[in-house]
Amino acid sequence: MRIPVESSTSYRGRNAKPNWVVLLLFMGIALGVGALGILFLPGPWYAALNKPPWTPPDRWFGPIWAALYVFMSIAAWLVWSERYHRARNVSLLAYAVQLLINALWVPVFFGAKSIGAALFVIVALWLSVAWTLREFSRVKPAAAWLLVPYIAWVTLAVALNLSIWKHNP
Repeated sequence: MRIPVESSTSYRGRNAKPNWVVLLLFMGIALGVGALGILFLPGPWYAALNKPPWTPPDRWFGPIWAALYVFMSIAAWLVWSERYHRARNVSLLAYAVQLLINALWVPVFFGAKSIGAALFVIVALWLSVAWTLREFSRVKPAAAWLLVPYIAWVTLAVALNLSIWKHNP
């Protein structure tokens, strides 16, 4: 006997409860990546660089990145929660790749003081975030929407990194 499944339900089952521990794990990992940036704080070298006039104030970066890491975590958790979706694993792989590339930018830019290499990394990050957004949209559209502020901010970061690279030979 075949039981019809309403479109409003998922294959997880109607009584499936959200796993809050996994959400906290996703948040811990993402915020941990962001916390690595504390090891490479901008110093006098960054202050001396020629930056465009539209550069956001330094005090904005911490709160914006923290909010983006929380959104990313919730998005990844929403995708992870779709246990029986065939694109779930590829989506989570894309998420892991973009998170790894995200972790590389700060040490390359501020640690190695390599603006050109950081530009390469940030473009790779933008591409990986776009890939993650596309994959998340296949599994859970709400998760993809949570990444829209992230790709917008990374787009600004690419433009800023490019401008700094051009104006600081």
